Amino acid sequence: MERRRLPGQTVIYQYKTLEDIRARKAQLMNDLQDDNDQTSALWDSVMAPAKSGSKGEMVSSLLSYSVNAIDMFLLVRKLTRRHDGILPFMKKKGRKRRR
Repeated sequence: MERRRLPGQTVIYQYKTLEDIRARKAQLMNDLQDDNDQTSALWDSVMAPAKSGSKGEMVSSLLSYSVNAIDMFLLVRKLTRRHDGILPFMKKKGRKRRR
């Protein structure tokens, strides 16, 4: 297996035998598995739930989620009233548009 480097950091492999192809395939599979392990570890660390240490933090978190839910509800309500629905099939026909 020959490896040539072209301008722009592109590497081209030239395979001479079937064993070269199998070796490259095994190398790529190992690289993919390593990348998958790293990605899984990073994803788990990012998505791990935050541990609340006290009741105050729990109440604060609950209030934050409640305010976000209310805000989302009000935004959806405003969009549906202003644009006669969010999706095209929700539009009411014959209704005048409010400004």
